[in-house]
Amino acid sequence: MGVVLNEETIALIAQFEKITGAGSRDVIDDGEDDRLIFIVNPGDMGYAIGKKGVNIKKASESFGKRIEAVEYSDDPAQFIRNCFHPAQVKEVQFSDYHGDQIAHVVIRDEDRGRAIGKSGKNLVRTKMLALREHDIQNIIIE
Repeated sequence: MGVVLNEETIALIAQFEKITGAGSRDVIDDGEDDRLIFIVNPGDMGYAIGKKGVNIKKASESFGKRIEAVEYSDDPAQFIRNCFHPAQVKEVQFSDYHGDQIAHVVIRDEDRGRAIGKSGKNLVRTKMLALREHDIQNIIIE
């Protein structure tokens, strides 16, 4: 599939990198939830967040939206774990359903609510990111 960046997303990434010092490979403008979700380069989450969250707060003020950051991984299972963070993922397995890749994710019982999020927004975000970054068509929490 591959991620295609347009001028607007490149500008958002450049501004985010300037504010936080964290490299970013992609950004999704989630207008429905009034947030920007940055896919941060591996190892750059500390820069993105900053000490006591100062960098992410600066970015949020600068963009006028809530900012979320997810650390990228070439490994689809690890990427899904990163998307659900801080919920603890016990296991990620993949299956193929008529050519569509499905991720089956086992979440620690006490973290299920956090993984799904209010009105399902964390699960929706994870599905959106998994499709965009790794061509995973669906995520099923088990």
